[in-house]
Amino acid sequence: MQRAALFRGGDAQMAAGDLGELLVPYMPTIRVPKSGDRVFKTECAFSYDSPDSEGGLYVCMNTFLGFGREHIERHYRKTGQCVYLHLKRHLRQKVPGASGGALPKRRDAKLFLDLEISSDLSSDDFEYEDEAKLVIFPDHYEISLPNIEELPALVTIACDALLSAKSPYRKQEPDSWEEELQASKHAKTLVQLDNGVRIPPSGWKCSRCDLRENLWLNLSDGSVLCGKWFFDGSGGNGHAVEHYRDTGYPLAVKLGTITPDGADVYSFDEEEPVLDPHIAKHLAHFGIDMLQMQVTDNGLRDNDIKPRVSEWEVIQEAGVKLKPMYGPGYTGMKNLGNSCYLNAVMQAIFSIPEFQRAYVGNLPRIFDYSPLDPTQDFNTQMAKLGHGLLSGQYSKPPMKSELIEQVMKEEHKPQHNGISPRMFKAFISKGHPEFSSNRQQDAQEFFLHLINLVERNPVGSENPSDVFRFLVEERTQCCQSRKVRYTDRVDYIMQLPVAMEAATNKDELIAYELKRREAEAARRPLPELVRAKIPFSACLQAFSEPSNVEDFWSSALQAKSAGVKTSRFASFPEYLVVQIKKFTFGLDWIPKKLDVSIDMPDFLDITHLRARGLQPGEEELPDIAPPIVIPDDPKALDIDESSVMQLAEMGFPLEACRKAVYYTGNLGAEVAFNWIIAHMEEPDFAEPLVIPAFGEVASSGAAALGAVGLDNQPPEEMVAIIISMGFQRNVAIQALKATNNNLERALEWIFSHPDPEEESDPALDTVDMENNANANILAETGSEGPRIKDGPGRYELFGFISHMGTSTMSGHYVCHLRKEGRWVIYNDLRVCASERPPKDLGYIYFYHRIPS
Repeated sequence: MQRAALFRGGDAQMAAGDLGELLVPYMPTIRVPKSGDRVFKTECAFSYDSPDSEGGLYVCMNTFLGFGREHIERHYRKTGQCVYLHLKRHLRQKVPGASGGALPKRRDAKLFLDLEISSDLSSDDFEYEDEAKLVIFPDHYEISLPNIEELPALVTIACDALLSAKSPYRKQEPDSWEEELQASKHAKTLVQLDNGVRIPPSGWKCSRCDLRENLWLNLSDGSVLCGKWFFDGSGGNGHAVEHYRDTGYPLAVKLGTITPDGADVYSFDEEEPVLDPHIAKHLAHFGIDMLQMQVTDNGLRDNDIKPRVSEWEVIQEAGVKLKPMYGPGYTGMKNLGNSCYLNAVMQAIFSIPEFQRAYVGNLPRIFDYSPLDPTQDFNTQMAKLGHGLLSGQYSKPPMKSELIEQVMKEEHKPQHNGISPRMFKAFISKGHPEFSSNRQQDAQEFFLHLINLVERNPVGSENPSDVFRFLVEERTQCCQSRKVRYTDRVDYIMQLPVAMEAATNKDELIAYELKRREAEAARRPLPELVRAKIPFSACLQAFSEPSNVEDFWSSALQAKSAGVKTSRFASFPEYLVVQIKKFTFGLDWIPKKLDVSIDMPDFLDITHLRARGLQPGEEELPDIAPPIVIPDDPKALDIDESSVMQLAEMGFPLEACRKAVYYTGNLGAEVAFNWIIAHMEEPDFAEPLVIPAFGEVASSGAAALGAVGLDNQPPEEMVAIIISMGFQRNVAIQALKATNNNLERALEWIFSHPDPEEESDPALDTVDMENNANANILAETGSEGPRIKDGPGRYELFGFISHMGTSTMSGHYVCHLRKEGRWVIYNDLRVCASERPPKDLGYIYFYHRIPS
């Protein structure tokens, strides 16, 4: 009791010996962070509390996990860990100087936490101050830091190492999303010459040579000059850096990289790529409007004269004053660097009641049963994100202006507007070559990736992803024998083709294309965009029409023949996700986007697409497998090297490209590209292509038919891996034998072969979706199969995700959701009431079933 009084008394002092004696029992639990240890000192593992939060952040001195005030007791009870480092950032009013103004702040004198500085408050009137304390549970003893003389050396070293530890999200790869660029020291004070220079939208050329690529615009005088190879790997004569040496003008932006989200900026003085927080203003000086991506004579646009038709403007509702929204369900998400695809998908996901109930409704249970490292648990991170978006705790309206000054006299308590999904992205993208990078991604692919993880990590008795799952009936017909085959597969997305031939404004499109080509040839500003208008009914009709089956083998003819396939809904999901297939491949094999307007309906009825099964008079194709073709010399197998090189030029490993072309039968780069997307997570993705010998192929064929010999015992390590996932040993052995010891195929086999003698486990109803871009599997005849929520095929639109940009490899995503009777736009951190929701320009649409 006397010791507690000493710590809780504001003026009481404790001798160094007493401090050492107090900490002795806890010394074995205090660790010094080593290389490779991740220190989470900026974010709670269970919430989005940080040192900026009112209660600060508690960092465990043993596990280096951070916890907010609401969750620190849970960690203490679960682990028995008693010693934590409490971190708190205060925002205080500066002390006035003798002249009446604020005293200048000593740079970093009071800051030691790696946190962002808010730009909402004037730095002339307020300053940040960081505070660190050791806290000992359960009595909450506090020891202020620094306290070098009184604390044991081990504790002092541990505290210093923890405070100086780098962010756990930083990686060594230069293209990792966590490796963020720093703002240039020249950005705020950059001098720009008033020399009347205006930059045209195209036709650039280095002012010192004839190069027309790898060009950089100097942001001080508007000079356009070529770079050197080390800027981005392309050639140049180095005139941009020579210009810097002659003039001292430090910043340049690469032409061709400017988008409404930013641009590639290089600092010659700092000798590295940098961020320019004032890039929009600096570009406008030369007549470049980042948002509109067009240039006018004076650098400005008269909004009353020329309507906004740019995709960026329309989708983001630019030029319209939007009312910010606050409270539960109106929380924004920070863009971590091309992470808008993740933000848009997760906003849509957590607007669905089934996901809200599964994760936020079960939040206490999920948190209580989370592993010792909750940062590595999918359900914990989903529950954390759901609570962050739906609680309203991080979406509070700003204080009224008349109260700000009064509050600041005591202590500013910053409003938490928006969350930063760093921990969530780090976990959900772990090991994925694309989602773990800082490159822009396809929102549809991320949606399927997320559903795959939801399927693999069931929470409770019901899996929330069940609401998306539906069965597709595929009818394949041999054109020569007229016989048919019906198969069912699982899908989660309805993919609608864009029926360009059905455009209702073809004459306008032809005229626009002629004007555009003339303008490019004459290097004049491009004409106002004319967008193709496609009726939704035409896209729906294209979806329902038969399509040719490539390389079809007819079991009736025992030979290759022409075949056609039609798809119908064997069941209708609770929530229908519709993807408009806007993306195609250009001549350079880079994904391109069709800029079209489709009149998507608010109410959708697809009842007429209900599957009907085998019809009277139809004759089924015999159930005979095609013969296995063994080349005379497998090593001499012909592989289309042109397709391989096209894929390799897109950045994929050469051996992976060879395998993609081989396993897709030399059908071209586009088909092989789809194979790559579906298999790039496999551990042997980039391993050399190994073409099996005859005996291996025969064994594989026998295994597929279930005729596995007794000597084919699976490797024990593979059996152990499957058992560790919660499956029985006999199931693991049976699955491996049935798939010739292929671990990934064995898991797929388990998911699609629930044991009929035992009660079906929810995990067995899941399916590994990433073996196919559409998450398609064949439903096994006579098996229980995946859980399907069938019902009427009438739906109402409640949300859509839009993409701005020319391909999935670039651009920006925005989400619109209908909430409380009105549309709301979610543009990363910005959440506002929508005035003109661009429903015709969406990429992914979300419909919910209308109750019958």
